[in-house]
Amino acid sequence: MERDNFFGKDIISLNDFSRQDIDYILDVAQKIKDNPGEFKFSMKNKIMAPLFFENSTRTSTSFQMAMLHMGGNVMDFDVETSSLKKGETLRDTLMMIKGYQPDVVVLRHSLGGAVQLASDVLDCPVINAGDGQNQHPTQTMLDLFTINEIRGDIDGVKIAMVGDLKYGRTTHSLALALSKYNNCKIYFISPESLMMPKDVLKELQEKGIDFYENSLSDFQDILKLVDIVYMTRIQRERFSVGIEGEQEYQKIKNDYCLTRKMLKNVSPNLKIMHPLPKVFEIESEIDYTPYAYYFKQAENGLYIRKALLNLILKNNE
Repeated sequence: MERDNFFGKDIISLNDFSRQDIDYILDVAQKIKDNPGEFKFSMKNKIMAPLFFENSTRTSTSFQMAMLHMGGNVMDFDVETSSLKKGETLRDTLMMIKGYQPDVVVLRHSLGGAVQLASDVLDCPVINAGDGQNQHPTQTMLDLFTINEIRGDIDGVKIAMVGDLKYGRTTHSLALALSKYNNCKIYFISPESLMMPKDVLKELQEKGIDFYENSLSDFQDILKLVDIVYMTRIQRERFSVGIEGEQEYQKIKNDYCLTRKMLKNVSPNLKIMHPLPKVFEIESEIDYTPYAYYFKQAENGLYIRKALLNLILKNNE
């Protein structure tokens, strides 16, 4: 994609972007991070409609702050007080929003394909802020931006993805995104019940990416081999209701906790990433070590989302 080709486009799936497209977005985000004043009024007279049908802290607030930092406006929408509580369909809600003529819609929904529906209904660009277990492309872009910031390059990264790899859309998207780069190596560490889906592994195999599925007993050794550990939350809601489900969750939750003691012999350059929110899977003491990078990672979401808004809404720089 040339720069002009971003204008007016939807951001639905990372599959729609080549490595060159992604690198261009990362370059724009870096320019914004380095020179925020240049973009202070780039969204003047633009209106964003954030339609979040699922809970969100970082994605929602960073999109809103991105728009406000650049002089734009944000429509107020609260699903709890909307007519969805009266049984209104998603399509009818989108038809209503269409009539109010926002410049861009940012949508999060529990159903995969909801963002594509929004794209079909609306006349303005739509940005996918997470649709079910499908994709979360702006999270993946900020993850790639963060990896590049940590290492100075994405090619050749050695990364361990740990925890809930079955339901975590962030790890699915990131693993597939890394297949666009050269010589990346991924270690997947998870409980047997939460392993990376076979269809994702098959796609990685077809694209020739180097990956390994490892047991928890290998975790300590792998920490010494990688540049980055990408931790994820073990989600209680994925376990069965009742005593057995709770017992299984408690065991896995405690086993898949990264402690400061485990970092004793790792490289001093190792960094820990996490899409957040984190609960029990990273010992709180790690927050104060140089290994912790997840709060800087979250901050980088601001710059990626500013970059995307500029690319799809502003075409006259």
